[in-house]
Amino acid sequence: MYSLHRASKTLQSHRIQFDLLSCNYKSRRLDSTPYLHPILGCTQFAFFASHFKEDPSIDLSQFPSDKIRNFSIIAHVDHGKSTLADRLLELTGTIRKVHGQSQYLDKLQVEKERGITVKAQTATMFHRHNYLGAESNFLLNLIDTPGHVDFNYEVSRSLAACQGVLLVVDAAQGVQAQTVANFYLAFEANLTIIPVINKIDQPTADPNRVKEQLKSIFDLDPNEALLTSAKTGLGLEHVLPAVIERIPHPPGDYSAPLRMLLLDSYYDEYRGVICHVAIVDGTLRKGEKISSVATGQSYEVFDVGIMHPELTQTGVLLTGQVGYVVSGMRSTKEARIGDTLHHTRTTIQPLPGFKPVKHMVFSGVYPADGSDFEALSNAIERLTCNDASVSVTKESSTALGLGFRCGFLGLLHMDVFHQRLEQEHGVHVISTVPTVPYIFEYADETKVHIQNPAMLPSNPKQRISACWEPTVIATIILPNMWAPLLPFVLKDEANSWSTRLSTVKER
Repeated sequence: MYSLHRASKTLQSHRIQFDLLSCNYKSRRLDSTPYLHPILGCTQFAFFASHFKEDPSIDLSQFPSDKIRNFSIIAHVDHGKSTLADRLLELTGTIRKVHGQSQYLDKLQVEKERGITVKAQTATMFHRHNYLGAESNFLLNLIDTPGHVDFNYEVSRSLAACQGVLLVVDAAQGVQAQTVANFYLAFEANLTIIPVINKIDQPTADPNRVKEQLKSIFDLDPNEALLTSAKTGLGLEHVLPAVIERIPHPPGDYSAPLRMLLLDSYYDEYRGVICHVAIVDGTLRKGEKISSVATGQSYEVFDVGIMHPELTQTGVLLTGQVGYVVSGMRSTKEARIGDTLHHTRTTIQPLPGFKPVKHMVFSGVYPADGSDFEALSNAIERLTCNDASVSVTKESSTALGLGFRCGFLGLLHMDVFHQRLEQEHGVHVISTVPTVPYIFEYADETKVHIQNPAMLPSNPKQRISACWEPTVIATIILPNMWAPLLPFVLKDEANSWSTRLSTVKER
């Protein structure tokens, strides 16, 4: 009876009416209402019940790699990425427009409360477009990414599955810090960049000034910039055609052995680890055996499909497509982000993976009640499956007992991680004051890396000759009229600044 009670509670959490005796279910979610898809021409359901039934109307074989476009939306915080993603999902009929519902892809509670994107989310859309003189159906994989610098690792991982990006810039705010950072991430990845000047409906909007910034800072052609307002829908009819016509299709060999890149993962209580993957070469089908290059373990593919926008079974993923895989992984340690998965008993060249994460701050995380250490350990293990940018090592404190030393990309990243531990896993924690890593050198020229001040050895026989703390090489972009004031702004007795001013000719 307890298991039936848990199942009933789970189904209620998804707002599905379920009769345990007759095993009939009916969806009551607004976005799960049957509707006629404009391309597939048949009734679609977009809700979590895709776990129960495969949708036979989606035939991915209709979309070879030349009919696929994979792209991300990148921007600074609050420049309208998530709102633009909502409008594109509505334009393609992937979701229905519901008044009062915004940021559809921001699914975490912490995202809704803070109004920011924390996790990159993928959605597959179908769109019909006249391309090269012929009407064709296209499969578009959209990835909405975070804008804050603390979640920059999410952006870099998302770009690995894309061939192009929409660089969104606020028409009033102009180019800002993360606009520059995200541009160079896409530029280094050799991706096609489509500038989108958003919020042109604002009274303070100045699109011409933003175009000049795009030209002077990024050397982007201002005539190629799209002028849009995601809030009112102005200019959005030009976005998807630009994606199809400017962004190249994904490379890959359909006939080659399977190679797929593990982009992200999260833990499901009933299905184990669910992996988000990008198919680089070959084809993946339900029931096949796959292996991990990193761990060498083999698994059977129990379920495979796309995010449309919820998990939707298709039974197959083809070259260039992005989707999910359920393979029976029971431990989050088996799903290593950046790993290459392939068919068992085949020899392949592993994919490059991702750059290692560089943690900026470290903090101790301890259970509020010492007896909850195991619960905290399980919660951290499952949460790091969904946030691979956190480093975790065990440590102990005489005052707080057993806990973990965690490395984060910034203070906001640390706060969000603690909040997710409490909201998603019900674990109450005590965190220590965040610190940065130090390097100490002794008289005998030996060095030791310290992340926790309590771990510094107190040996009177060893004399510390030098100590290093992290420094930053920063590039500050500002108008020439403010350059003479920069040395006074940077003057601070608590910090040591070494500045080198260089003047760039204004265009």
